[in-house]
Amino acid sequence: MVTMRKLMNEELDRLSLEAFKNVVKVPILLVLDNIRSLNNIGSLFRTADAFRLEGLYLCGITATPPHREIHKTALGATESVCWEYREETKDAIAELKNDGYQIWSVEQAEGSVLLDQVQLSAGEKYALVFGHEIRGVDQEVVDMSNQCIEIPQFGTKHSLNVSVAAGIVIWELFRRI
Repeated sequence: MVTMRKLMNEELDRLSLEAFKNVVKVPILLVLDNIRSLNNIGSLFRTADAFRLEGLYLCGITATPPHREIHKTALGATESVCWEYREETKDAIAELKNDGYQIWSVEQAEGSVLLDQVQLSAGEKYALVFGHEIRGVDQEVVDMSNQCIEIPQFGTKHSLNVSVAAGIVIWELFRRI
């Protein structure tokens, strides 16, 4: 049997806040389209920090830091991850398209591409759109997207928690980049 010892925080070689802000980021940005749960928002900040993403756009009813409930799950990631707020998701999408981002909504849609079949291109920047916990990504935003990514599912439910879905998609794209 292999002996394992849990690592102490000091052994994890984490970046300082200043070093994180200056390090090259993975060319993925998250767009939160009317996410209502403050815990999900905090979790998405934390995931963006973990994978060194460019940042987040918080849109519509998506709450913004500082907020106690966001902080509870973000664990300080609201300080390391860049974020901006837009009242309308479609305005954020138009801005990102203009800045050269490929817009990929994570949604079950006609013509969606299964996550394991998604093709990445070197030098591209990606904005991943995650939608409302019940209604998903707004149809108007889907219409503005370059493609929709779908996570294959095999159970009786037809959806995942938005922060879980984001973790799955981000990890898959991160490992390929």
